[in-house]
Amino acid sequence: MIVYNITMKVDTAIEKEWVLWQQEEHIPEILATGLFYEHKFFRLLEQDETDGITYIIQYFTQSLENYQQYIVKFAPIFRKKATDKWKDKFVGIRTVMQAVQ
Repeated sequence: MIVYNITMKVDTAIEKEWVLWQQEEHIPEILATGLFYEHKFFRLLEQDETDGITYIIQYFTQSLENYQQYIVKFAPIFRKKATDKWKDKFVGIRTVMQAVQ
């Protein structure tokens, strides 16, 4: 199992609208690619929220090939949509993890 992990710091001025957009539009669009079978959405607790609220979204896929296909074919489109909509009101760090069994 491969987990695509995105950690984002979101400006408090857009937080509520951004969370709703994630839940109703962005996450469903990513899942609709068919390359991920599940997601988890978290708010990080016990953090200094002076500069914004930290959220983590994890997308689960069966293979590294699915993840790589997403990165090449879809990620640039979704990143542009997010940047066009929210400008510099969020910062994201992306990591990829593999389950150890």
